[in-house]
Amino acid sequence: MTTAASTRVPRGFDAEKTRKALPFFKIMAFIVGVGLLVLVVEMWFAYGMKMTKEENPLSWWPGPHGFIYMVYLAAVANLGFPARWSLLKMIGVMLAGCVPFLSFYVERKVARGVESQLAAAEA
Repeated sequence: MTTAASTRVPRGFDAEKTRKALPFFKIMAFIVGVGLLVLVVEMWFAYGMKMTKEENPLSWWPGPHGFIYMVYLAAVANLGFPARWSLLKMIGVMLAGCVPFLSFYVERKVARGVESQLAAAEA
């Protein structure tokens, strides 16, 4: 576990913007994670059980899920730029929203890292 004293704060780190962006990122990561699980159920109905659009109770979900995922991408960028993440890290966090259950793990890991950087920036 890293402590605030051992956490490196990148040059240009904007603590105020990062602090404001973190709650929105956490909420969106949770919503996308749950939404992805609902999408998996919808896909099981459609492809695994061969339900038609009329039979599938979740056939309406892919569209809203896509929109929610786009908001998640904006939340990642909104957090990543002021936190001075590399482009590779931002892309990795964005792609975590495409793998069931991974967004929950990545959200927790990212939040701990950012909170540690915020604490180090204040010290």
